[in-house]
Amino acid sequence: MHAKHTLAIAFFFLFSISSLYAQTPTTKKMKMLVHITCGPADPTRAALGFLVAKTALAEGHSVTLFLAGDAATLLRDAELDKVEGVGTGKLREHYEAIVKAGGRFYVSGMSAKARGITEADLQGKPAEFAMPTVLVWLATENDRIFTY
Repeated sequence: MHAKHTLAIAFFFLFSISSLYAQTPTTKKMKMLVHITCGPADPTRAALGFLVAKTALAEGHSVTLFLAGDAATLLRDAELDKVEGVGTGKLREHYEAIVKAGGRFYVSGMSAKARGITEADLQGKPAEFAMPTVLVWLATENDRIFTY
């Protein structure tokens, strides 16, 4: 009976270790693209995209955000200050953390033009206008893509 008890403890120990290992987040650093198309009219999803980017950067991953469609307006200071998602936080706080951690923004040039976004709106921000070819290139260069 003593051998059975020892064997049971050994199996329990191995199971515990393997379960713990399976729940441990990966330590492999990845390149991630967060593509956001929703804007101030859907503040929860817009803020969620920024929150995911902020979280990935905090975990040591490399993150690029591509803002298209209505999301092209999100880097305007007025939108950064007013957009807040239900349970997904304040856009300004996420933006500041993303910038501090080295995140980079691309804004669809066509979406921006259609919504009156200018160079002045991006002044002093780690952001630039880009065409769809840049989005396609980013998609091929990143390990993971999140879309909001």
